[in-house]
Amino acid sequence: MKVAENIIESIAVIEVEGNIDSKTAPEFEKAAISAIKGQGQVIIDLSKVEFLSSAGLRVLLMIYRQIKSQSGKVVLVGVSEDIQDVMSNTGFINFFIIVNKLEEAVETLKKG
Repeated sequence: MKVAENIIESIAVIEVEGNIDSKTAPEFEKAAISAIKGQGQVIIDLSKVEFLSSAGLRVLLMIYRQIKSQSGKVVLVGVSEDIQDVMSNTGFINFFIIVNKLEEAVETLKKG
């Protein structure tokens, strides 16, 4: 798994590539904590993620709670249908805004 952190128009962007499972979730969590420090808006690009385990869902929930506590928003980009199904079944899907493209995510957060 690879995690890249960027800032686009003052918005933290976390790009993840590979599977997020019990082995890789700690690395994802560490990178996410670093990326969201001091941020009120976060985009997580999951377009290159094929599998997300419960450990990965836990990290997404941690990010959501931290950003929500600052009255911010989290947008997920490129979430596969399988991952959306899992998120829907667990109720996690209700916590996030989900879009298809990074540009849509930036526009969504800029609108407020």
